[in-house]
Order: sequence, then C-alpha cells, then structure tokens
Amino acid sequence: MLKTLDIKNLTVFSEARLTFASGLNVIVGENGAGKTHLLKLAYSVLATSWEEGRKPQTVAPTKTLLQTRLADKLINVFRPETLGRLARRKQGRERCDIAVAFKKPSQDITFSFATNSQSEVSIEKLPKEWIKAAPVYLPTRELLSVFPNFVAVYEGRYLEFEETWRDTCLLLGAPLRKGPREAQSRELLDPIERAMGGSIELDRNGRFYLKTGAGGRIEMPLVAEGLRKLGMIARLIAAGALLDKGCLFWDEPEANLNPRLIKEVARSIVDLCRSGLQVIIATHSLFLLRELDIILANESGQDVDHRFFGLHFSDDGVVVEQGPSVDDIGDIASLDEELAQSDRFLAKT
Repeated sequence: MLKTLDIKNLTVFSEARLTFASGLNVIVGENGAGKTHLLKLAYSVLATSWEEGRKPQTVAPTKTLLQTRLADKLINVFRPETLGRLARRKQGRERCDIAVAFKKPSQDITFSFATNSQSEVSIEKLPKEWIKAAPVYLPTRELLSVFPNFVAVYEGRYLEFEETWRDTCLLLGAPLRKGPREAQSRELLDPIERAMGGSIELDRNGRFYLKTGAGGRIEMPLVAEGLRKLGMIARLIAAGALLDKGCLFWDEPEANLNPRLIKEVARSIVDLCRSGLQVIIATHSLFLLRELDIILANESGQDVDHRFFGLHFSDDGVVVEQGPSVDDIGDIASLDEELAQSDRFLAKT
C-alpha cells in the first residue's frame, strides 16, 4: 500500500510530496497538469516490484536488477524516446529524484535519473522485499473490445501502445477465482452487473461478451463503451485482481460515461475501497468529484480513508495542494468553468 510519493524534476513537476490515504485518493487538475504522469509513475514502481517478485526462482531485490527493470517499465509505460525525457527540463542538466514509501518500510525505494539517461536509473535506496499484490491500471480507454490476441501481438511485435494495456489485458484474461472469496466478489459484482444489465463472459476463443439475463450474448464491440468500462471492473473483480488489497490506478473513470453510469462507477470505487483496496484516480469531472463527495459524506463512506489532491499551474511548474476534503485542494479552473456554465444556464431560464 502506497504511503508517500516524493518527486523532484519530473515532467511538469518541480517538487512535490503526495501523502496517500489507505482508501480513496482523487487527483484533480486541468489537462496537461500531470495527473496521468503521477498515476503512471506510481504504477510503474509497483508493477516492477510485483512482476519481479512473482517470477519463478525469484531472488531478493538488487540494485543491478532494479536499475534496468525499473527503467524499462518507465519507458514502456510512459513511451518517451529515452528515459531522460521524463526529467523536467531547465537550463543545463537536471536530475529527476523519486522516493516511494509504503506501509511496509521494507518495500520503500528511492531512485533517480538525469536528462541524458538512456535506459538505467540510479538506485539510492533499495527495497528489501517485493510487493505481493498486483497493481491494476485502467486507462481512459476500455480494453475488453481489443482483448482478443492483443497480448500475443503486443509481445511479438513493436506496437506504440503503453504497456499498461498489455498488463491489464493479462489480468482480464486470468481465470475466475473460486472458493471462499466468491462471496466477497459477488457482493461487489451484483450492483455492477445490474447497471450493465448482464455479466461479462470470456469464451474459449478469447473474446468477451455481455451475457444478458434473457440468456443472450452480445459481442463486446456492440456494447456501449461506458458499459464496457464497467465490464472491465466486473471482470477484474471476478478474476480476483481487485480482491488482493493491492492498488487500483484509474485514469479518468468518467470518460465516455453518462451521468447515470458515473454514479455507478463512483459507488463501485467506494465499495472497492471498503473491501480493502487502495484506489487512486485522476479526473477533471465535477460530476464525479461531487458524486464521490456525496457518497463519502453519508454513512456508506464514513469508514473509507480518503484524500484529495489539486494540481495547479505556477511559474515553477505544477504544484500540489492536498487534504481530506475537496475544500483543501484550491480552485480548479476546469471545475470552475463547469460551475460557471451551470450559473449561466440557470440565469438563461
């Protein structure tokens, strides 16, 4: 579980420290403010640790191993031409410094790289053990419709897709969990499946379908994209990827969703947090932000540790304001514009 993330000279950030809640974390900001960069950075660190720790005959972390594995993951997730392109550019040569702290200090890691770095990071603090639970990254686009053969093609060809797509497809294709945890997954699945009007099914040919209550099946490309995004969450729950008390990173959950489905997504996010999952989302949707605030304010959200982060442009890059309330993150221009539009509409009538 992530505890803090300290960054210096990363892309649009000069210097920032993010202190995460154990449950829900909401990063809010305008386009270009670095929301996705924060998600990708944290995910890359967690994914590298989990992937190395689950390999057969794995060994304890070493600097030699991590300096290349972590760099490879950052490059494959961010897709820069070289690793050094992720360092914030000023006059002269600069270094990007990253420190990630976890609930278990034995997993903490500190590393850096310079603007001229090609494919290695410098490890300043080495973790003593690997992360045990798989992190999950959901991009803005749904992946159920592109799932058939995607992993095989990705691993056999050079494709300009972020590695998060491949990682998530691997988790989507995992066998369904059975046993004592089925009851837990069913509790989370029921409201999602009601919203979708059916359940997600993976056939032997590697294609996903929406199985409706009437016994019919609808191939995934014919299902509305908003429902496909809910379908990804449903499949990951059924496969157990979101039941291991790991971390879910979700970039703009509201993308291509109507307000009714955004409400369902907000409820699912809070339910996942209540089940023990740490969730970190990036958004610039006033509707989603309000819906989460409403849920957290009532009795169903009182036991969910939560924190909000506001990203703001300044003369020295993007700065981060944070706190346990939306009121703590300062004014967000994109949210202010939505409120102003509502005022204009009401004034018109």
